[in-house]
Amino acid sequence: MSTKDPQAAGLASLAALVADETRAACLLALLDGRAWTAGELARHAGVAASTLSEHLGKLVVGGLLAEERQGRHRYVRLADARAAQLVEDLAAQVPPAAVRRPPRTLRESSAGSAMARGRTCYDHLAGRLGIVVTEALTLRGLLRQDTGFALTEAGLEWFGAAGIPLDLSGRRPPARACLDWTERRPHLAGAAGAALCRHALDAGWCERIGSERAVRVTPSGRRALSSLLGIPPQELC
Repeated sequence: MSTKDPQAAGLASLAALVADETRAACLLALLDGRAWTAGELARHAGVAASTLSEHLGKLVVGGLLAEERQGRHRYVRLADARAAQLVEDLAAQVPPAAVRRPPRTLRESSAGSAMARGRTCYDHLAGRLGIVVTEALTLRGLLRQDTGFALTEAGLEWFGAAGIPLDLSGRRPPARACLDWTERRPHLAGAAGAALCRHALDAGWCERIGSERAVRVTPSGRRALSSLLGIPPQELC
């Protein structure tokens, strides 16, 4: 007599939540770390608001999204960092050939190039920008990658000296490797990645562009990252 694994049904249900293109599009959009209205997500996914409402309800019940209401507006966001990590990890497993279709418009081509250059991945930096910063931290002995991502003592001191608040009191690991789906190399996530991204945006080192997750380094950001991490300014363009 066979005994069913009690986790099997839960895993199947979780997989089914993501196994829908409309829901997957919403989850990927919400990796920008912000709350979106149902209407914004409906336009992004290219479906009717009534159709999207049903999808959002399933994602909320399934624990991947959290919702809040302000007046007549309904906002949704990724439930937490663990939900974001799940989406990131799954997206990184998509075969490169599956996402390398030719852009259909000039606008789509420009948006894709901007996302590849630099973007937020929930609450940390990704794309070539994320890789360049991660490699600079590693080369300067601030981050170790040989036994999994870990901040060194010098790395902890660097965050303090750079004026970047680093909160290590939560359950998140100080540093975590996140496989970049465009670069196919790991960039820095975890508490340190979130702190660095938050500071870069708050200090004006980076700025968001367009309505997607794309970010670009500002002139003051190039000077700061060049001074703090020795990154050549031309690598930050």
